[in-house]
Amino acid sequence: MTSNIDLENLFSYHPPKGDQADRYQRLRAAAKEFAEVVVESTPKGADQSAAIRKIREATMTANAAIACET
Repeated sequence: MTSNIDLENLFSYHPPKGDQADRYQRLRAAAKEFAEVVVESTPKGADQSAAIRKIREATMTANAAIACET
């Protein structure tokens, strides 16, 4: 398969190195704070659930960017 995507990098375990653990922590803390504001400011329901899911998705994608250095 010919591709510019480095599948080995994308689908491998990347143990934290250097300041990565701190960067992961900062992202999680900021995402949790935002999620708390969303829960406090919006009624329970499908849109609130979707907002929390998207915050989680954004956090996971940011973590992947750190891990894969992409």
